[in-house]
Amino acid sequence: MNRATTELVIFDCDGVLIDSEIIAARAQSQALAAHGIDISPQDAARRFAGIPDHDMWLTLQSESSIRLPADFESDYAAHLAKVFESELRALPHAQDLITTLRARGVPYCVASSSTPEKLRKALGLTGLWPLFEPHVFSVSQVRRGKPAPDIFLFAAKQMGVAPECCLVIEDSVPGVTAARAAGMPVLGYTGASHIAAGHDARLRHAGALGTVGDLADVNAYVL
Repeated sequence: MNRATTELVIFDCDGVLIDSEIIAARAQSQALAAHGIDISPQDAARRFAGIPDHDMWLTLQSESSIRLPADFESDYAAHLAKVFESELRALPHAQDLITTLRARGVPYCVASSSTPEKLRKALGLTGLWPLFEPHVFSVSQVRRGKPAPDIFLFAAKQMGVAPECCLVIEDSVPGVTAARAAGMPVLGYTGASHIAAGHDARLRHAGALGTVGDLADVNAYVL
């Protein structure tokens, strides 16, 4: 792929900047089991990492023919927030990479499937919020979540950068698919705790130009 000079690095949040996907998958499995929907944390991460929680609930309700109560989403979000306070960590070299991008004068932002409230909480707990705010974009600002390209196109437009001049960092197949649909080069990241064997190949098959297991290696892909 002949790539343009990188004018913007777009980070997914969960599983790229913060090691949250495995924590969320455990919480999802536990919350759903209480209502008769059986899914392991491993399957939750494999199937739904990178996809908005609301879309996950809709899919599993349809598959199981079980209707979740009206307060399920809010109860789950409150529980996850408490777990994050004790368990959530930034992924290794996340802050170092941002420092390097700043030194190089390369703009960057977050484009995530999470809600604004969850993003502020998670990035705040890990010390990353001040490095990104106000350039933190949520799926709630667009019509469709990943694997649709909407969130990435929205982020690029807000930052004033053409899609082909962006570089997206993603850990999920839906995220990689969304970036490619947006016309953006995308680098797969495989360093988070929820990543299973063979995931790097799945990311490349979805369209990633390569994969890295350490955020310190991202800088080499920023042209």
